[in-house]
Amino acid sequence: MKRLTVAVLGLSAFAVAPPAAGQAAPRPSRAPTARSAEVYGPQLGATVVWSPSPEAPAPWLQQDPADSLYRLARGALSAGNYRTAARHFRSLRDRYPRSGYVADSYYWEAFALSKTGSGDRLKQAVGLLDLQAERHPDARTRRDAGELRARIRGQLAQQGDAEAAEEIAGMAAELAPPSPPRRGVVPVRPPRPPRAPRAFGPVRARRSECDSEDDERLVALSALMQMRSEQAVPILKRVLERRDEGSVCLRRKAVFIVSQKRSAETARILLQSARSDPDPEVREQAVFWLSQVNTPEATAALDSILQHATAPELQEKAVFALSQQRSEAASRALRDHLERTTTPDDIKENIIFWLGQRRSEDNAQYLRAFYARTTNPELKKKVIFSLSQMNLEENARWIMAIALDESASVEVRKNALFWAGQMRAVDIEDLTSLYDPMTDLEVREHLIFIYSQRRESAAVDKLMDIARNETDQGLRRKAIFWLAQSNDPRVAEFLMEIINR
Repeated sequence: MKRLTVAVLGLSAFAVAPPAAGQAAPRPSRAPTARSAEVYGPQLGATVVWSPSPEAPAPWLQQDPADSLYRLARGALSAGNYRTAARHFRSLRDRYPRSGYVADSYYWEAFALSKTGSGDRLKQAVGLLDLQAERHPDARTRRDAGELRARIRGQLAQQGDAEAAEEIAGMAAELAPPSPPRRGVVPVRPPRPPRAPRAFGPVRARRSECDSEDDERLVALSALMQMRSEQAVPILKRVLERRDEGSVCLRRKAVFIVSQKRSAETARILLQSARSDPDPEVREQAVFWLSQVNTPEATAALDSILQHATAPELQEKAVFALSQQRSEAASRALRDHLERTTTPDDIKENIIFWLGQRRSEDNAQYLRAFYARTTNPELKKKVIFSLSQMNLEENARWIMAIALDESASVEVRKNALFWAGQMRAVDIEDLTSLYDPMTDLEVREHLIFIYSQRRESAAVDKLMDIARNETDQGLRRKAIFWLAQSNDPRVAEFLMEIINR
């Protein structure tokens, strides 16, 4: 039952991922089509919602040498400073490896990382939970850890991580078959789904809260929304220039109101707040709201922030904001930043993702050329994923060419095969023709899974052919397993044929 719950949690996270707080929902992108999520979800009942406690327990080992560090980590977590909290929990293990807080620190660091939404940090969180299971199987957070891991794998799948999508599909197929076993059919032990490429998604924004004592002033500030720009903007500028502690919530509100005022100063005011406000949330909100100001000045301001900001969070917001600008200048700014050798890899991954969300031949041509130039295999995988999201025929042909390129690594070829399989622009006949000439067993296993995710009858035909004629027993068993998940009426007769041999 526990494994079933974990599988459902992964499916629910995979199927539905709400937009980040304070962030406009991106245009829908095609997540991996793990058909199992579609088939098994309704049979498992209503949508499962799981939310771990956002607060670590109060300190319980006052004499422990790591107690003060645990208090710091817990306080940062409660305040929503997730990166700081993760750093403190990690430091706790490094400095006090015998502390009584160590066993649960893996869970809470993973929880903090999961709240950032970054693809790489989500994968790091999964690794921490796996380490906890190996080293501290009796930790009191182990039950929540299994559920958190499933939720994170669901997030990764929704962001485009094909490995996570396949894992969820396999778990669902194993734990919730679409119908009772047919009489006389010997059940096949579910195969371990093949490892698949990884992708990532956009970073989530942090949620802010203000003290109730500011409510009356915030109401007065909100009234500026009704005033003409020439009257309101000078007042808003003075509010944003304040640096007293009591003005933080006012400045957060003022940033939004400025973004709604169409004036020659709007972009400059937001840029100034993004660069110099002492409150991180004001800076990040200023960058976000610049994304809603579709002017050449706003694009130039965001480009400047992207080039000169040192905080990773600010760079991430600048990338997102530029991606929302509907101008060639914004796309060009993202492409230029992708080429800079000083740009961190995780920022490059974000840029590649957002370039892929705009169906643009210019972006497609650029990404195909960038793939040839970069030597980073992870960036190559991100390019393949992003090109698959545009669903252009030229991209489909290009991705299939990568899959057939024997000079490419097996992992990159598997990546290309997976995303080609998700593109309806790729004919099923093109995919099924790849199996027989393929000599690499790992790639053949990957192809079997891809066929199982397609709806065409030709995919079922190929799986039956593999089950009949494949010389490798393990691959035959995998083909039979995935056939058993199919609703094709021919499958029952085929399975009986296998039994009566």
